Amino acid sequence: MILKEDSLKTLLPQAALGVLTCLADVAESSPEQQAAFDSLIKGLEQKYTDLALIAQNPKVAATRQAYKALGKDPLKYRNSAEAMLRRIAKKNGLYRVNNVVDVNNMISVESGYSLGSYDLGAVKGKIVWKRTPDGEKYKGIGKDVLNIEHLPALYDDEGVFGNPTSDSRRTMINNGAGQRLLYVIYAFDGAGDLPFWLDKTEALLVKFANADQIEKRILS
Repeated sequence: MILKEDSLKTLLPQAALGVLTCLADVAESSPEQQAAFDSLIKGLEQKYTDLALIAQNPKVAATRQAYKALGKDPLKYRNSAEAMLRRIAKKNGLYRVNNVVDVNNMISVESGYSLGSYDLGAVKGKIVWKRTPDGEKYKGIGKDVLNIEHLPALYDDEGVFGNPTSDSRRTMINNGAGQRLLYVIYAFDGAGDLPFWLDKTEALLVKFANADQIEKRILS
């Protein structure tokens, strides 16, 4: 489903993607899911008592190094996992979106991986993972036009739609039953841990979003 461009293979030989597709019912998170998310956040507040500890998370550190290798300042353009963990460490909490995006964020802050979750029905044609060129921009979810040049991003036939910092509005997930979804775990330290986190993502989607027709694969 996703192709890794040769230039990205050269610049980031350890880079891999965990890919999951499914059908799921997208709705407001249940009280049970919200309680589980709250409990996870509370535990992470106790773990990350200093912002400096976040940079020591091996997944966050690997993503930072990948950004540097591609020519992007990881402190100015923080990956989504690091940004959320910083909010948690500051006890600012996390926003809630819907059950499937909340699963995305639960996995991300627990693992340290940045994840993307996309409306697969809005993705057109083949998907290619590559380094964005000079001047690349798009409208991020909840944000104005973002400078995304030199990030490791996903492209379809209509252009770029996702990266480890912020996803585009074009493929954002809206509420509705039987939605076709694409989840991507962005890994920059090899594929070894991806099966565990794909399985955990699957379990949460089944539990909280009635997910079925689930397929998982790893691109390395």
